[in-house]
Amino acid sequence: MQQNIVREVEALERMSAPELRDKYHEVFGEEPRSTHKDFLCKRIAWRIQANAEGGLSERARRQAEEIANDADLRLRAPKRSLKKLDAESTGRTDLHSFKTNHDRRLPMPGAVITRMHKGRKIMVKVRDDGFEYEGQIFRSLTAIAKEITGAHWNGYDFFGLRGNGDRR
Repeated sequence: MQQNIVREVEALERMSAPELRDKYHEVFGEEPRSTHKDFLCKRIAWRIQANAEGGLSERARRQAEEIANDADLRLRAPKRSLKKLDAESTGRTDLHSFKTNHDRRLPMPGAVITRMHKGRKIMVKVRDDGFEYEGQIFRSLTAIAKEITGAHWNGYDFFGLRGNGDRR
């Protein structure tokens, strides 16, 4: 590849999205439908290289046209959602939700929650029937926090658990 093409392609990575849109218009002669920076970089880089070194061979171009003529072209996804479609008539998998009495703030049973407190690593195992800490079973994280600190703490706050089960 020629050195000036390499520099031009490397310069694309330093451009902002609006600059890439302008460059796309310059290279392709039309407005891009996408604003995704990585996509624009790849498309522009391909076009720069194709212009400098030649694009697809005539044989490859004919083959691509044949494939495209046989394919149904869809630019956007269908507006109706999969939930509204009848699973049997479309041959798709039927989706169902299920209820669980597991608190979504907690990791699944078997997971271990860890926290450093006053230089000591605290490890609590989540169980179906509560929590295990130093061989004892506790009904709540609050009880474990009180055991550790001697003061009342909200167990979720003490262990840094957010509403979706992620750690802080």
